[in-house]
Formats: sequence, C-alpha cells, structure tokens
Amino acid sequence: MGSRRGFLAAAGALAGALGAGLRAPSAHAEGSVGPSCAATSAEPFFGANQSGILTPLQSHSYFAAFDLTATKAADVETLLRAWTKAAAELTSGKAVTDLGKDAYSSAPALDSGEAQGLGPARLTLTFGFGAGLFVKDGKDRYGLAAQRPAALVDLPRFNGDQLVAERTGGDLSVQACADDPQVAFHAVRQIARLAYGVAEIRWVQSGFSANLANGDTPRNLAGFKDGTQNPVAPPPPGRGKNSIRPALSPQDVIFVGNEGPAWMQGGTYVVARRIRIALEHWDRMEEDYQEQVFGRHKQSGAPLGASDEFDAPDFQATDKDGNLVIPQNAHIRLAAAANNDGAVILRRSYSYNDGVSFIAERWPPWRQGMLYDAGLLFIAYQRDPRTGFIKIFDKLSKLDALNQFATHLGGGLFACPGGIKDGEYIGQRLFERA
Repeated sequence: MGSRRGFLAAAGALAGALGAGLRAPSAHAEGSVGPSCAATSAEPFFGANQSGILTPLQSHSYFAAFDLTATKAADVETLLRAWTKAAAELTSGKAVTDLGKDAYSSAPALDSGEAQGLGPARLTLTFGFGAGLFVKDGKDRYGLAAQRPAALVDLPRFNGDQLVAERTGGDLSVQACADDPQVAFHAVRQIARLAYGVAEIRWVQSGFSANLANGDTPRNLAGFKDGTQNPVAPPPPGRGKNSIRPALSPQDVIFVGNEGPAWMQGGTYVVARRIRIALEHWDRMEEDYQEQVFGRHKQSGAPLGASDEFDAPDFQATDKDGNLVIPQNAHIRLAAAANNDGAVILRRSYSYNDGVSFIAERWPPWRQGMLYDAGLLFIAYQRDPRTGFIKIFDKLSKLDALNQFATHLGGGLFACPGGIKDGEYIGQRLFERA
C-alpha cells in the first residue's frame, strides 16, 4: 500500500468532477421526490431564482447550447419571450400552445406531441447566456456588450484539455432536468423548434443519475458516490463525525449579489464540461488503487481512514509507515474547500453513455480500438467562476490522480440570470438596460 501513494504523474485532464464532490441538493433535501411521484409532480418555473439549481436532483438531464443567427436584438428578445411561455407550460406538464401575436414568422405554433400523457415529471428548465450574446468575433451585435458581467470570462485552457470546437461554447444554453428522459428531451426539442430562424443548436449532451428512493448519494460510472459534500446542505441527521461544516447559505456561495450588473442579481454561473472516462482501463485497476485515486472508500463513500460517507476528511493523518492516508494527489484532497481558500461550487452532475467509438490513438499506455464514449456531464453552479470552478480546477488539472483516466472534450460557461416573475421573460432585465 505504501508504495502506491506516490503514484500517477499528472497528465491529462480531469476535472473537479467525478466524486469529490458536492452532494447535489437531492439526496437528503427537504421535498425530495422519489420515482413513484415523478409523473404527477411539478416544479415551479417562476420564482426568485431559476429552478433546476437548488431543485432536488432529477434522474435525467438534457443540456443544449445554441448559436444565435439573428442579426437584431429584437429577434433575440422575441425568442426569449417565446421560450419563457413555453417553459412555463412544459414544466406544468402542458403542451406548448400557439405563441400568439408576439411570435416571429418562422416560429412553429404547436407542440410536437411525443410527451403527451407523461406528466411534468419534475421538469425544470434553466437558461444561461454565453459570452457570444454580448460580444462575438469582436462585435457588439446586439448592443449588450456593456452589460457583460466581469465574471463571465473566457475559460482558460486548462492542462490536458482536448476540447472539440463543435462541442464547446455557445451563445445561449438550456438545461432540462426531469425524472423521465422523454420529458427532458421533449422540452429541449420544443425550445429548439421555437428557435428556428433565430438560433441553432451548437451541441447537446444527455445524462442520467440514479434517483434513489432511500436518499442515498448516487454513484458515477467510476463506481464511487458522487456529490457527498454539497455546500448548501448539511449531512443527514446523525451522520458525519467531525462533520465537514454547517451548510452555507446559497445566497453566499451560489447566487450573485450586488457585485454584478443589476440584471444578474439572484442569478448564478454554470460551468458544463463533457468528461470522457477511460472506463476500460479504470475497470482493470484494483479497488484499493481506485480508492487512493479518489481518497474515499468505494463501498461506503467515507474518506480514507474514516467510516462514514459524511465524516470530515483528515488530510494530516498518516499510516504506521508515515505515509499520508489520503494521498497527496487524491481527488478529494485537491478539490476540498479547505485546500482551495474556501472555494466551493454546487455540483449537479450526470453520467452519460453515448455508446462506443473508435479511437485510433490515445496517449500511452492507453491504446485501443473501440472505447466506451461514456463519462460525466459535469455541471457546477457558483457565484463567481473565477473564485469557484477556475480556482479549483486549475489545481486539479495539473495534479489530480484522476487525470490519467479522464479527458475534457467540451462544454462552456454561461451566466444564468435571476428568477423570472410571472409576466416577465427570461433576461428581461438585461434587455431593458441595453
């Protein structure tokens, strides 16, 4: 065991993703809904913050990024009005109806119909604005450049990134989450149909997560519990020796306050990353080796040296030979808030499986023909990505033991405006200030 603790030179790419993380506000959150209630349960669309952020985690997700093709701000505004109307209907379990006099000429009028009878399934739709809405190719094409938040930066190129241009970026984003995959896909399909002539899909990614009726933390495709340390939810009652910390206020760590432009107050920033995991090679590793990579026990989810999933990690503990119990390059150590000046993010990640694909050559020693195209749709919300994801992942990308098994292939950063009141439309405060 001792000889393994200096393993794995950092090489590649993973992310603050696979299992370090932050327990999604689902597992033990008040109002958690099990699969049996999915069809008839509806999540509110209107509110102080957008839904799908603090909402208890649903079992399926469909994330889409769009490129705007419109040349006029008025057309973008009309699209956002149409999306708002449709989202309110869809999250209520209704079909999209005629858009009325505000519709642009190429907009379809009726719902495509494949989700009829399925119910709302706790559907949420969370919208975001990419940097291209404000400035693209050096042009302020909609007169919004002055309203671009300072926190909506261009993500740096991290060590090991292998981002595919066609899977990266976007001017607008929408994440649909639901307890029925057809409901989630149907919702994004309607959003895309309404965008004809104004915006077109750039990339999409579907995902899934176990919706466990007993409230246990779901597992990722590496087999580890994923989402243990949510910064805004305390450990379950009676769990967690020397517990990590009390829950933090979402207003402090997730939602924007007075520091941003007025239209972003109550909003947040989402980072999405498509992370492919070399499952064929991960599966050949011994379990104790996998545990040292993560810094957690695989079965219980407890930090190495502890017994309960919600026990606080002891990063100073050593074994009888003087080796650190939680290795220096273990994922949990590098991602911990205590080791990143208190930086936290709210993760709502999903696994994905897109079948297999042919890879002619990866970096040594992983060379193989057909490989699973599967991994993690990493989703993280935060108040400021510069002090959240970017700060955490800069360290992870250089040192994380998981980098040997994972590759970042795409994604983006989007500013998600605050919640919408009934009678408003998505981004209304932004367009009113332009």
